[in-house]
Amino acid sequence: MSDAPIVVHRASGTGGRRVTVRGRIMGLAHSDDHLIEFLRLAGLPDAWELLDDPTWVEWQGGPAHEYSVV
Repeated sequence: MSDAPIVVHRASGTGGRRVTVRGRIMGLAHSDDHLIEFLRLAGLPDAWELLDDPTWVEWQGGPAHEYSVV
């Protein structure tokens, strides 16, 4: 468990990953584009630069950038 302010949770059974920013649920992302839009709405306009930075984003329950159950 990290202290990252952005958490991309494990993929749901129907696909997509819940995204939380500082504990606030932003929605269900089905792609990096969805994730970026949620982060933009949370006030992070340069989010592309943050996705692979573990101090900003914690990817739980699966590899980064994958949005479906394997």
